[in-house]
Amino acid sequence: MAIQDHLDSPFAKAARILGQAGLARITGKHQTTVRERLMKGLPLWPEAVFAVEAATGISRHDLRPDIYPREAPASADEASISDQTGAA
Repeated sequence: MAIQDHLDSPFAKAARILGQAGLARITGKHQTTVRERLMKGLPLWPEAVFAVEAATGISRHDLRPDIYPREAPASADEASISDQTGAA
């Protein structure tokens, strides 16, 4: 059983979908480097986010929420203020 089978991170999910070797091909890293990063619990490399998102369908917001946070919907008060000022 592969290491990613025991992990719950989006990076590990990508490794389950693509396999470590497939993830290595997409990221341009060696398979052992991918495995070591998974074992350490580190997130996906920032430069690989878009390629992994395209290959797996896992959102960049899930893969690296520290870099790509989800936009919070504007509150009703903020929307009212922007309507009054003409701001978008």
